[in-house]
Amino acid sequence: MSNPSLRPRQFDLIAFDWDGTLFDSTAIITRCIQRAVVDVGGQEPSQEAASYVIGMALMQALAHAAPDVPVEKYPELGQRYRHHYVAHQNDIVLFDGVLPMLAELKLRHHWLTVATGKSRKGLNEAFHDVDLKGMFDGSRTADETAGKPSPLMLHELMREFGVEAERTLMIGDTTHDLQMALNAGCASVGVSYGAHEPSAFHDLKPKFIAHSVPELRQWLLENA
Repeated sequence: MSNPSLRPRQFDLIAFDWDGTLFDSTAIITRCIQRAVVDVGGQEPSQEAASYVIGMALMQALAHAAPDVPVEKYPELGQRYRHHYVAHQNDIVLFDGVLPMLAELKLRHHWLTVATGKSRKGLNEAFHDVDLKGMFDGSRTADETAGKPSPLMLHELMREFGVEAERTLMIGDTTHDLQMALNAGCASVGVSYGAHEPSAFHDLKPKFIAHSVPELRQWLLENA
């Protein structure tokens, strides 16, 4: 077998979701959503309902997770979520193996980008992590484009780098990520260690479902 690093690239642009894909944040975000809903008088959503909305734009996510909370309380709901999240954001860490994987992809000259439901402010704060400085070539957030599964984030990244859909790969832990890729005409890879059960991924035609970061790294080494 030839050395994978010497093979022609299949994908020039690789877009990663953030929470639940690169960062081990699913449990904390789920709990913050549950607490925010209770704070404004809503019924606490189940863990399944709260984790399902991870990856959506914040207001869209909170509205889905808290159908009994009136619209006029959405701003307060968002504030309460941010309050709880900020209290725990320093507890959120990268999954083991993510940094070496990203560094390898960089050395192979892929453009590495982020397509996330986080806000621009939240993503910029996360980018301040010294280990991530200079790692990503571009990014889009839901509050500056459109929330998943709209393909707008991926379309804008593809235009920015002049890359065709067939040369673009989206990697994420939710059906929202994989549906966004499908809507954009891009290939996708799902990871099963995040917010959504991988049994829901198959209909969205991912090229691969990784059950760990080492599995994802190996697939990318051999196929990306």
